[in-house]
Amino acid sequence: MIAIGSDHGGYKLKEEIKRYLEEKDIQYKDYGCMNEERVDYPNIAKQVAQDIQKKICEKGILICKSGLGMSIVANKYKGIRCTPCHNEYTAKYARLHNDSNILALGAEELSTNEAICILRMWLGTEYEGGRHEHRLEMIRQIEQENMK
Repeated sequence: MIAIGSDHGGYKLKEEIKRYLEEKDIQYKDYGCMNEERVDYPNIAKQVAQDIQKKICEKGILICKSGLGMSIVANKYKGIRCTPCHNEYTAKYARLHNDSNILALGAEELSTNEAICILRMWLGTEYEGGRHEHRLEMIRQIEQENMK
């Protein structure tokens, strides 16, 4: 199950991504927003991050105008590795090396086609493990030290 959420700036792209997920028979849970009326993105990012922490959803997609605000909020949660991706290269390595569990997209910088190509790469890339596991363990240690 994929958690998906956006603010008003990412609403249209979120709806296009939902259509793509439906075409591919990928289950998702929509955390809002449900229209283009102004909302505060931290509330949506918080819900998505918390449900990934609780293992209600395996992965997440967050969309705002730049993808940055959503990623900042999501990364405040222990165990969340939210990566803003701007192309297929960053999506591939977000998963391959960093085991990203939330993809952040910028609706104002990406066309629907570009966003779907990024999403396809992110979903299709498995975490490589190996030499990268040591670094993820370092991240977990930092979280233990700094997050209550």
